[in-house]
Amino acid sequence: MKDFPKIFGIVTVGERGQVVIPSEVRKSMQIKTGDKLIVFSGPPGERKIVSLIPADDFSQFLGKVEQNISAIKKSFSKKIEGK
Repeated sequence: MKDFPKIFGIVTVGERGQVVIPSEVRKSMQIKTGDKLIVFSGPPGERKIVSLIPADDFSQFLGKVEQNISAIKKSFSKKIEGK
């Protein structure tokens, strides 16, 4: 069952919309006080799913996506020009 997401427990939304991230999650994801997290819903069509990703990790992910898009553009351009 290691391919399934791990359930860490249940949290309660407070009056101001705040939740406490369980300590086991903070430790396993190395989340520290003051860290910035990206909050998003998804996958598409699943509005009731909320995910958190450390902002630094998301930024690195976007950088890799940009590199891959650039490589795809170059490869596509070469194929178009080669016609």
